[in-house]
Amino acid sequence: MIRNIKVEEKLAEIKEYWSPVIVGELNGQHVKLVKLLGEFVWHKHDSEDEMFYVISGDLKIEFRDKTISLKPNEFTVIPRGIEHRPVADSEVAVMLFEPISTLNTGDKVNELTKKDMKRI
Repeated sequence: MIRNIKVEEKLAEIKEYWSPVIVGELNGQHVKLVKLLGEFVWHKHDSEDEMFYVISGDLKIEFRDKTISLKPNEFTVIPRGIEHRPVADSEVAVMLFEPISTLNTGDKVNELTKKDMKRI
């Protein structure tokens, strides 16, 4: 189905931090929106690359040897197998592009793991 996605409207529906929602799908990839606040779990994705596109706020992504900072309208691609931890000192809205098989916590399974993501 072809439709316009109004990102701000979809973000307004998200009430829980670190809980990605699916807003689109293309070529075996999910397009997800998520709000972040605080520190996430250290993790890696053994089989998938992961793209973070910052819509609002400032996002830090920590690696074992450095930290990068992303501002609105910036993105990064984290190659598969690279351990990382997203950190948001204040609320951040992010769009993710990931293969459908991607588990949000990668190689870790804990209370933040979302196996059945909501579609909005």
